[in-house]
Parts: sequence; C-alpha cells; structure tokens
Amino acid sequence: MQKITPCLWFDDKAEEAAKFYVSIFKHAKLGHTTRYGEAGAKVSGRPKGSVMTVTFEIEGQEFVALNGGPIFKFTEAVSFMVKCNSQAEIDEMWSKLSEGGEEGPCGWLKDKYGLSWQIVVPEWDEMLRDKDATKSERVMAAILQMTKPDMQRVQRAYEGQ
Repeated sequence: MQKITPCLWFDDKAEEAAKFYVSIFKHAKLGHTTRYGEAGAKVSGRPKGSVMTVTFEIEGQEFVALNGGPIFKFTEAVSFMVKCNSQAEIDEMWSKLSEGGEEGPCGWLKDKYGLSWQIVVPEWDEMLRDKDATKSERVMAAILQMTKPDMQRVQRAYEGQ
C-alpha cells in the first residue's frame, strides 16, 4: 500500500487527463473510476453518474484525478519531476507533455491541463553540487538559458567547453 497518493484536482477532465498521462509513460496503467452518486452530485453540482475520480499509476506511483469543478487551478507551486537518462527520452517526454500546453524555462513546462512538469537529468544534481564552484556556476548558467533540456550543452558547460 502506498502511504501518500497525490490527488490532482480537475474541473471536469480527470478521466481524459488520466488517459493522457498513462499514454505517455511506458510503465503506466489506469486504475478504478468512481462516479458521482445522488449525494455527491447534490453537494458537488456534478451530474449524477459523471466521473468523480480516476486512479492511475505511473512508474509505480499511484495518483488520483478528481473532477472537483472550477474552484481550484494548478500552479507552479507543485510540479512533477521526470528524470530522463538520454536526450531521446528528454525529447520524447518534452514533446508529449508540452503538446497543447506551454514550454517554460529550465526544463519546466505546463501540460494542456495546466499541470507543471520538470524534465531533468539525474546527473545535473551532482554537477550543481560540485565542489568546484566554477563548474557548478557554468552548469547553472547553461540550464537557466534553455527551455527543453540539452544534455550535451550542460555537459560541455560542466567541462568548461
């Protein structure tokens, strides 16, 4: 049993979003769908029988997508980091997740539902913590200048090229 499960609040696109996320990641699957009954429909203003929640799993992490109405919106205050091990994986994740959304700086993007994602490379943390401050500063400067991450560009910056 997973102790903590992120719950993502959507206006009315929870099922569509869950299917979208599952289609992007290789190790992902849809779970259960619950529907609003009479009591839930009365309180929420949602139609009886409409989708209330959809569970889904990505890379072993369970999520819940909730159709809660237009009250709350996503902000960059919460984002999901996708660790990529190759430029091909970065390119694929960036292309799929940003489609219909918006690209941001430093590997950040918003998907078409407004959810924020960070496309990152695990080795960059080590580079940014390097004892040689000059190296880590060059890496940070390179990352700050890009939208979609470029592994070679950051590696060259780290090496001083």
